[in-house]
Amino acid sequence: MNTQNPMLEPRVAKVTINIGVGEAGEKLEKAMKVLERLTGRKPVKTISKTTNKDFGIRKGLPIGCKVTLRKKEAEDFLKKVFALRDNKIPSYSFDDEGNFSIGIPDYTLFPDQKYDPDIGIFGMDICVTLERPGYRIKHRKIARRKIPKRHRIARREAMEFISKKFNVEVVR
Repeated sequence: MNTQNPMLEPRVAKVTINIGVGEAGEKLEKAMKVLERLTGRKPVKTISKTTNKDFGIRKGLPIGCKVTLRKKEAEDFLKKVFALRDNKIPSYSFDDEGNFSIGIPDYTLFPDQKYDPDIGIFGMDICVTLERPGYRIKHRKIARRKIPKRHRIARREAMEFISKKFNVEVVR
């Protein structure tokens, strides 16, 4: 009898779509419009944590925006992203914790998006976080604990999960 423990099944915890602009103002507002069009969600501004004089960035200055999608919404968005990339993802996109990131060079690659000269061209980073059920102990306020090594998702396991669930080829 080959019954697998349902607590060991990986799942998509969240998908974070990030556009880094590097400056506040009109360019950031345009990037926020792009994210709102793509996801239907209101984006949140990301704030710089350090000062970098070479880039003209001060600590506390808004330099980008992001949207976080969860559950069904996240999986639907991932299907669109994989379709853009011909259902292929390079193996170097995966980290040791089983998460992965993909870059999209232009938002107009999405089928329902048209080029708007008022907005311009924006690329984005898409970060996918995978987890197993039971990760709540990492985020709860009372009696917070670390996730044991045996319950974490390995890189190889994440590749297998993505290739089976989304019918994606992991290119080595």
